[in-house]
Amino acid sequence: MYMPGRLRSFLIICVIGLLFACKQKHVRQIPVSDFFKTPEKSFFKLSPDGKYVSYLKPFKDKQNIYIKDLATGAERMATSFTDYSVRDYSWTYNNQIVFSQDIIAVDEFKMYTLDVATLKLKNLLNLAKVRMRVLNRNRMNPDVITIAMNKRDPANFDVYRLNLKTGELKEYILNPGNVTKWYPDADGNIRLAKASDGVNESILYRANNKAPFKAIISNNFKNRVDPIAFTGSGNNFYALSNVNRDKTALVEIKAGTGAEEKEVYASDKADILDVSYSKAKRRVELVSWAEAKPKKHFLNSEVEAIYKKVSSKLPGNELDIVDRDSLEQKLIFFTYTDRNPGSYYLYETNSDKLTKLADMNPGINPGELSAMEPISFKARDGLLINGYLTIPNGEDRKNMRVVVMPHDGPWSRNSWDYDAEVQFLANRGYAVFQVNYRGSTGYGKAFRNAGFKQVGGKIQDDITDGVNWLIEQGIANPKRIAIFGGGFGGFSALNGVSFHPQMYNCAVVKYGLINFFTYLKDVPPFAKPYVQMTYQMIGNPETDANQLRAISPVFHTDKIKCPLLIFQGAKDPRANISELNQFVRELKKRDVPVTYHLKDNERAYFKSEHNRLEMYAEIEKFLDTNMQVKR
Repeated sequence: MYMPGRLRSFLIICVIGLLFACKQKHVRQIPVSDFFKTPEKSFFKLSPDGKYVSYLKPFKDKQNIYIKDLATGAERMATSFTDYSVRDYSWTYNNQIVFSQDIIAVDEFKMYTLDVATLKLKNLLNLAKVRMRVLNRNRMNPDVITIAMNKRDPANFDVYRLNLKTGELKEYILNPGNVTKWYPDADGNIRLAKASDGVNESILYRANNKAPFKAIISNNFKNRVDPIAFTGSGNNFYALSNVNRDKTALVEIKAGTGAEEKEVYASDKADILDVSYSKAKRRVELVSWAEAKPKKHFLNSEVEAIYKKVSSKLPGNELDIVDRDSLEQKLIFFTYTDRNPGSYYLYETNSDKLTKLADMNPGINPGELSAMEPISFKARDGLLINGYLTIPNGEDRKNMRVVVMPHDGPWSRNSWDYDAEVQFLANRGYAVFQVNYRGSTGYGKAFRNAGFKQVGGKIQDDITDGVNWLIEQGIANPKRIAIFGGGFGGFSALNGVSFHPQMYNCAVVKYGLINFFTYLKDVPPFAKPYVQMTYQMIGNPETDANQLRAISPVFHTDKIKCPLLIFQGAKDPRANISELNQFVRELKKRDVPVTYHLKDNERAYFKSEHNRLEMYAEIEKFLDTNMQVKR
């Protein structure tokens, strides 16, 4: 049949356009293992003398310490544990590495030293049901470190001096029963502390080791003062404070009286979240905060110049100094974007030389991933709520399958950065919606306080209002919405499918909070000082019993109808496993399609790569099955 030339040309153009559109929509499905495998190299640190760089690397599925000689380039595996990973580690000033292990099966913590020259290990401490953390390493006495641990009393962290050569453990400061945090100065002496009665907090100060601590600042927990470091001259110290202001600022405080001397830096848009401080030079260098994207303000011109030099070599990346040698001539930078898991670089200030140490996940190609877009909407009471929306590459911005991801906390937040879960879901074709509901941190005191006593109330309304906003914008297909969260995010997921059953197809819950009564009753001893504060922020089991019963998912199995996928580590200290087992049995009795995975040797977060990959493979299958079904 004869076809006119113009019509033939038009049809050819249409076919080419359709083929191109299909090609544009085709996105390679990245393997689950590429997203969630243990990083090949991570947690890079410099030896104080600048001769070595160390890092963690998996060996037989467990994280171990490796050391690289910067002069020769030779790399050595320094530990070879196959039972439990190295939990955290730090260098001392005499080329020893101190690290710990969490022996999950018996709830025991071990602390070791590693001699870098000989790679010999010394087991320093084996303590059952004890938590410990290194507070300070001492330049003047490199064999001694300062640690805090609750060995004497599970509810209180005392301070000890530990001799790494002899293993001698000496009590330094006995906790009087109300100190929740100790702040060492640059020389390792504790001269500042924070005390709490559960509702009110005090900053304590002493002039020297022989002087008694005295309260210099007292606040209700709704106000905060968090010391950073002494200024380097006199007895003034830097602190993050929101006293007499809405947004947390960096301030200078007179230690003797607790009076605020001056405001060093503040943003009118968000709380200052972090401060970079040089112990060697005893100076604050920069402050950072989170608006829609990360922000920094430099307080030192030398450091600002370094950041500018490195940034010019790595344009488009967020940069953070994560370690430095004693002379600060060698710095380790960590870089990232919303689509890049991150990389470590060594920067040498004398030569302006930048050397890549490793990519966190070299199997990920940022070009295949999706942009994390800041969004905002108005809640039903008019409060402005911020969050993030990640649209899959190649997808039209309409009528999409959506996974809602409420953050844990509730007093935390989502930020603009790389999130493996978000990118994994977006790669599978789901738009991912994250809401910084009222109570989330970083937006000021008033916004945080607006979340108090609103768990199960306006906090959950903010999530619901966000989903309705997505539907109104035409972004979300109202018949294709799932909800997925861990901890308090898991509670939010269960609350959503209980009280808005028509909104969600299904829910995924990791280490979810199902009963506020047992959550508050079973609090670990070392968290007891925060219980009264939690009563005011969430609810008191005695005076607010009706409210807590009304919002706890364990009492509402009759309301849940949609499919559930639940993951839990059996050694999670905040979980009541027998109660969770009963919750699942009750759901199954009511014919709720629930799949439950309880992992024996895991805490809240799955450390085993095998368990982690298995979990996300299950999540992928679960969502694929349930997000195809119309409600």
